[in-house]
Amino acid sequence: MILSALYQQRIYRLLARDENLARRTLPRLPPELMIVSRDFLIAHRELYRLTPPIPARTIKVGPARPAGVLLDYYREAEQRFRVPWNVLAAVNFVESKFGKLRSASASGAQGPMQFLPATWRRYGLRGNVHDPHDAILGAANYLHASGAPRRLRHALHAYNPSTAYVDAVLRYARRMRADRTTYYALYSWQVFVKTPRGDRRVTGPGLP
Repeated sequence: MILSALYQQRIYRLLARDENLARRTLPRLPPELMIVSRDFLIAHRELYRLTPPIPARTIKVGPARPAGVLLDYYREAEQRFRVPWNVLAAVNFVESKFGKLRSASASGAQGPMQFLPATWRRYGLRGNVHDPHDAILGAANYLHASGAPRRLRHALHAYNPSTAYVDAVLRYARRMRADRTTYYALYSWQVFVKTPRGDRRVTGPGLP
């Protein structure tokens, strides 16, 4: 499973960088796989354009909680706040690669769900912004207060006021809802960070 996920990630990264290759490749895929691949490629490109380069010296990484444990957290948050588990998982993936990326953002957002301090004080339920369980519940609380699940796009836009961000999160969420193995595949992907000198792999074999 992990090896297949890493090959999958390598292919998608190659196609995301080379739009001509992607245009030639996608029509050759079976219809369902073509739809999945298009979602991944569009989401990757949208988020890559949004992400500012991070100086290499500021990058911090660490292990994520096990995938099954995180799934329990998403389910708990869904039951409490009615925000779909797959949306919370997609936000967690986009914001911090399930908590593997530990760096604060340029605006000062922190933790696996990337909360600004003021927002965390209001919606964090007095938890620890760096604790995955507390952060996921806080994110569900914030999204629910912002209109989820009925106005999900509006709620995600409140979380991050970018249409491209909202589209990307929903593309990943849609894929995880359609096939839960996609969640485990994304969890297994290595973390690459955009730096002023190009992409840098910060997790996986050969790294401390």
